[in-house]
Amino acid sequence: MSSSSAVPAAKPPIRDALVAAAFRLFLERGFEQTTVDDIVALAGVGRRSFFRYFPSKEDVVFPDHEGCLAEMTAFLAASGPEHEPVRRVCDAARLVLRMYAENPAFSVQRYRLTRQVPGLRAYELSVVWRYERALAEYLRGRFAGRPDGTLRADVIAAAVVAAHNNALRSWLRSDGVGDAGAAVDHALAYVHRTYARPADAQAVRSGAAGAGPGPDGDVVVVVSRRDAPLWRVVQELETVLDRS
Repeated sequence: MSSSSAVPAAKPPIRDALVAAAFRLFLERGFEQTTVDDIVALAGVGRRSFFRYFPSKEDVVFPDHEGCLAEMTAFLAASGPEHEPVRRVCDAARLVLRMYAENPAFSVQRYRLTRQVPGLRAYELSVVWRYERALAEYLRGRFAGRPDGTLRADVIAAAVVAAHNNALRSWLRSDGVGDAGAAVDHALAYVHRTYARPADAQAVRSGAAGAGPGPDGDVVVVVSRRDAPLWRVVQELETVLDRS
């Protein structure tokens, strides 16, 4: 096929064009010196288009977090009593890693930028807090009615985020070299070993069974209504085992 008949490359979607233009300017001029007008001029779109996709200049630095947070929330909402809760929140954290690992070059650029701009660092912390709250809300539901259930939920959620971010930032500081998944798996395995209780795993294995071994090998019997939902039976068993 001759060059004259070649099909021209498709233009990137407006949202992607804005992100690409913004980061090019941030790297060339600095974040503070770049205006929204500069970004839209380079992207070849109108100012109104920018604010259709991003509420502020800070938001264009984190274009994928809203979608990832929604995916995490849906993942946790789809959980059932068969899912061991600490492992479930660890799996939810891996969704965030996948977002970063899909585009290592962009992720490294963003990491460098947030280290240089205090305002972006504060914005990033607010995003991290929202992930932590999503994890904690799920765990609070699973630990409802148990001794220190809310406390345990919040502590585990914070530990999952801290472990994930420790491994993720080490990978970003290395310019995205190495296996980020292996590093995060190692960190999350530490959280799971520390906070997962035998009662949780036993409840998952036994499903709707009305009895399970106690911590000293004794037998614990739970009496429940025949028409009780499965999640309620599991929750009652977890509560009894916690108090044993």
